[in-house]
Amino acid sequence: MIDYSQYPVRSILCVDMRSFYASCAAVLLGLDPMTCFLAVVGNTERQGSIVLAASPALKKEFGIQTGARLFQLPNDPRIQLVNPRMAVFIRVSKELTRLFGRYVPHHAIHTYSVDESFIQVDGVENMWGDAQVIAANIQDDMEREFGLPCTVGIGPNMLMAKLCLDLEAKKADRGIAVWNYQDVKKKLWPLSPLQRMWGIGSRLERTLNRMGIFTVGQLAQYDLKRLEKKFGLMGNQLYYHAWGIDLSTIGAPIMAGQISYGKSQILLRDYPDPAEVKAVILEMCEEVAKRARDHHHAGRIISLGIEYSRDELGGGFYRSKTMENPSNVTLDLYQTCLALFERFYEGKTVRKISISLSNVQDDTNRQLDLFRPDQEKKRTLGYVMDNIRDRYGSTALLHAVSYTNAGTARLRSKLVGGHQA
Repeated sequence: MIDYSQYPVRSILCVDMRSFYASCAAVLLGLDPMTCFLAVVGNTERQGSIVLAASPALKKEFGIQTGARLFQLPNDPRIQLVNPRMAVFIRVSKELTRLFGRYVPHHAIHTYSVDESFIQVDGVENMWGDAQVIAANIQDDMEREFGLPCTVGIGPNMLMAKLCLDLEAKKADRGIAVWNYQDVKKKLWPLSPLQRMWGIGSRLERTLNRMGIFTVGQLAQYDLKRLEKKFGLMGNQLYYHAWGIDLSTIGAPIMAGQISYGKSQILLRDYPDPAEVKAVILEMCEEVAKRARDHHHAGRIISLGIEYSRDELGGGFYRSKTMENPSNVTLDLYQTCLALFERFYEGKTVRKISISLSNVQDDTNRQLDLFRPDQEKKRTLGYVMDNIRDRYGSTALLHAVSYTNAGTARLRSKLVGGHQA
């Protein structure tokens, strides 16, 4: 049993903008974001394009969800299709962060994503009221000034606030819900499948299922030492998260190993030629490596995901490989991805590629490799190339493959967040 009196009780708000992209697009068109039927589509001219966001009414009335294809939308004159305006969406997101700054200092705000933020309101209750009052005020401010709806989960830590948001607040009439430690057994432990628990993905869920763990309650009652032996530090956190305990501070990653650098890309067309797929993998490795270098990090684990075209009945693979030494050198990442691709690729048409670099560490604390004396030159070259791109644009230096029909880097350089600005 856990003695909750030993753990801090804070007032954390997790604020989520309801169907943010669709709501912003609706407001720009003078529509009510809660009642209109609107879908933000990657490209309204391409039937295979993906629905990036659907308004709440569109989801409820037609069952359309984010990730659906344009051709799956019914031919109904009430449905409005719009292209994304990512620059506008990001600008609105920044304005909303400024709104939060009216209630708490900047260091008490953590922007988790474009449409989701954590706010710690400890210490400002005497000015604005308790957490529920502040949440209601934020809702009113957003509705009055921006015409945008939001939901708020409140908890004693970041984890509980997020779980409260996802599992209760989004369904609540007022869009506000509160969880405390006493709610864990009743509201969190029955949760199944495990993917519904923040921080547990499909692969981890399958592993836990093979261990006989199917609910959060079963995870909480599992032997801690066996979890730590199986998963290391993450096993310790899985156990305590199942009890609703999270000691991370605002802005810190909630799960160990959560810091990673990745890139996922749905290709604009099917790629039947593996040589073309390899060209895109090289471009993406360059981008992932740069993201790591921007934070002076290097990683040891490379993950490559390949999804096949629906014309090939879908499928694909997601595999990881550990490099001997941590690296942020583009060609190191590329060679590792190639090894995974050659081993698991089934010769089918490819439509989506994802790459991530994890198990990161500071790039400043690296051990020289006597068997690769040129490694330091390659590392330095990467930073030099980054400086040139930062100054003259991302297309100032490109690999030759980017100028072939397979390359996507030049087109993507004109996009914001992978979509039209």
